[in-house]
Amino acid sequence: MDLTDACFAGAARQADLLRAGELASHDLVAECLRRIDRYDRDLNAFRVVFAEQALDAARRADARRAAGEDAPLLGVPVAVKEDLAVAGLPTTTGTCAVDRPADADSPAVARLRAAGAVLVGRTRMPELGLWPFTESSWAGATRNPWSAAHSPGGSSGGSAAAVAAGLVGAALGTDGAGSVRIPAACTGLFGLKPHRDHVPLDRPVWTGLVAAGPLTRHVRDAALLLDVLAPGHGHSAAVAEDPRPLRIAVSLRPWGPGIPITGEVRAAVLDTAGLLTDLGHEVTRLDPPMHDLAGSTGFAARYLHCAATTAAELDHPERLDRRTRQAAALGRALPARAVRAALDQAAGLTAHANRVFADHDLLLTPVLTRPPLRVDEWRRRGTVPALLAAARLTTFLPLWNIAGNPAAAVPAGHTRAGLPLAVQLVGPAHGENTVLAAAAQLERARPWTDRRPPGHTG
Repeated sequence: MDLTDACFAGAARQADLLRAGELASHDLVAECLRRIDRYDRDLNAFRVVFAEQALDAARRADARRAAGEDAPLLGVPVAVKEDLAVAGLPTTTGTCAVDRPADADSPAVARLRAAGAVLVGRTRMPELGLWPFTESSWAGATRNPWSAAHSPGGSSGGSAAAVAAGLVGAALGTDGAGSVRIPAACTGLFGLKPHRDHVPLDRPVWTGLVAAGPLTRHVRDAALLLDVLAPGHGHSAAVAEDPRPLRIAVSLRPWGPGIPITGEVRAAVLDTAGLLTDLGHEVTRLDPPMHDLAGSTGFAARYLHCAATTAAELDHPERLDRRTRQAAALGRALPARAVRAALDQAAGLTAHANRVFADHDLLLTPVLTRPPLRVDEWRRRGTVPALLAAARLTTFLPLWNIAGNPAAAVPAGHTRAGLPLAVQLVGPAHGENTVLAAAAQLERARPWTDRRPPGHTG
């Protein structure tokens, strides 16, 4: 396998090649760094690249391998989103407003290192993770490898762009309202938001809405990362074989009235439903009543409150973009009783949402209501119109941050213009393995990694 193919092989295959002695970590990491130098000037996926440290870590990984050692990710190049603490660096969360360095790695970063992964760099996100695109006035736009005119989504947009362009074998993101699933859908990747607390964080983030999860080329890559980040759950074993026949509900009903879904998105969901039927599963159109206006309004209050509290923790909140400051101001203006009510309704919403899993093993929905946004598409919109547009775009996603359930973006073809499409698979509480198994079966039936982003293959 040549080095370009190795860069696009994904973390699990890279680990296999390294373990078999068919590839040296130093060669693989050096090629990743070469590709970053060549392509990231346009993509803008990385906030910082650890070139010298990564090469040193790769040499150590090769030496450990030569000495007979092994580890699940020994020598595999990975990247992490900039809201995950890396010792000695400020945890910037997409801003230029933090100076204080972190005392220690976040638990997820520490587990990646302990498993032998080579940390190549930190990936970009929008300020405070507020937007479904990765852009700011001071950092510019992160671009989609499939089309430089389009966004890779957000808020884990840099992580998605880096993996999709073959710059790293896998990346770690975080998801508080779809921020792993959105960029995975926009870039043709598999992205999994595990159940709340499945992957440890330093502390509850955004009142418990945020979960850390992998963005990868293959489902097997994600399972391998989860075995490292949340050991003892048999994720890799779950993707090795097809699942038993599952009962799968299909819903195209948005979480809010009057939200349109484009024809290409609708067709991708229905096509996937047909494929799942052909694979032996019982697929039923359900459209459960998840359009409760009070629930979506409560989530909006919780979201804005989190924007305000996160901004208040920064060293220099005055450095934030105007739109970010305005979102935080909206959160500060919320009455305390409105925030308490939003938090108090979480248990009821969770029970309501999970009623679907009394009779079904999985729920199939769109990820986004339309294909990827164009770069700067919403730049001229005011803060409130942009927030409302984001809520419509991501209507199928936030409920599962409130409930905590595992949910994944699974590639489902391309638009007529060549942009990626995806569907969402949601599992019952702690049902990561069911989601992984079904997604892996879909990947075997309809492989999605044979096609690479144009212009990034050399």
